[in-house]
Amino acid sequence: MKACGIIVEYNPFHNGHAYHVKESKEKSKADCMIAVMSGHFLQRGEPAIIDKWHRTKAALQSGVDLVIELPYIFAVQHSDYFSKGAVLSLNALQVDSICFGSENGAITPFLEAYQNLNERLEDYESSLREGLDQGLSYPDAARLANETIGISVEAFDFAAPNNILGYSYVKQIKSYASAIEPLTIKRIESNYHDTHVSGRMASATSIRKELLANREVTEHASLALPQSTVDELNTYYNESKVWHDWESYFNLLHYKIMTTPTEELKHIHGMDEGLEYRLKQTIRSSTSFFDFMHRLKTKRYTWTRLQRLCTHLLTGLTKQQASLHLESEYIPYVRLLGMNQTGQAYLNRRKKDIETPIIAQPQQLTSTLLDAEERATAAYFSPLPPVQRIKHLKKEYGPPVRIH
Repeated sequence: MKACGIIVEYNPFHNGHAYHVKESKEKSKADCMIAVMSGHFLQRGEPAIIDKWHRTKAALQSGVDLVIELPYIFAVQHSDYFSKGAVLSLNALQVDSICFGSENGAITPFLEAYQNLNERLEDYESSLREGLDQGLSYPDAARLANETIGISVEAFDFAAPNNILGYSYVKQIKSYASAIEPLTIKRIESNYHDTHVSGRMASATSIRKELLANREVTEHASLALPQSTVDELNTYYNESKVWHDWESYFNLLHYKIMTTPTEELKHIHGMDEGLEYRLKQTIRSSTSFFDFMHRLKTKRYTWTRLQRLCTHLLTGLTKQQASLHLESEYIPYVRLLGMNQTGQAYLNRRKKDIETPIIAQPQQLTSTLLDAEERATAAYFSPLPPVQRIKHLKKEYGPPVRIH
């Protein structure tokens, strides 16, 4: 069986994602579509609007055959580490290709950009370090470093988030999984940053804004969602009485910052340049997460960087724990979140050749990567009432989702 991998968050799964799955399967001529999906916290440092189990079920009902989890330590990182964890995970399952969305749908600019990087790697790394030392954000420093080695904005639009991620996917494929073929399809209609739902194709950002503002799946939002996603959103809300956003975690974040000694805060992953003192000072007079972020944010400290830091504060992820895995060239396990019959058939055919342990429950393996996952899950469900929280936490140790 031929497999195509896709790297996703599904926050939530919408019609644009369904298009991506369909077009990727057609372009790759794959028999099995495998999605590596972020768990409860996402790349930009945000909590997923609903948990990973309901997002997995929606994906399996909309064309995905197998869903595996991108470990938390990789999921809440800048594009290079995010893509590294995803590519290592898909490579462990021996996918034949990885297909991503991009602005013009052509793979050649990505391959040419990688060739430039490969030929001038020392210049790139030197420029990147210089930019970071000057206080630039990682995306800005990387953009300048790419321009230094001849990857111009005119030839390759680094302002487009999908292109930034796509370029990172190609770099990691070439570095760690050269047998995988990188593919891309052209994105259609909605812009990544659009804030208003407009028709059947809308950004995940605009859909979340609509859902959170109304606390229900409005008719407007449902136009941009498969029925399976509408069902899973409603099911989760009925069970939990919440759709997750950062405001739900502000009290916990406030407590963590106020009660954690400054010397301990220094060791949290992403805490650099004395930022722990700024956090302590700012949290005292902040009345909400939004207020806190507006007071904290500067040109040097971007909103996304600070959200990631806040997530690592909630989960207690230290610099030492993170570097242990982020700098590694292998993934210690692959965790199944869900599958249908096609996904099961793929695993049955390939399991003798797959060397990486495949687990369905965290208790099946001992790993610091899984320890971080458990802490992330505990933090994610902390805003729920006790009965609902206990119910959802049990799922972390249960079987994967199965669709027949």
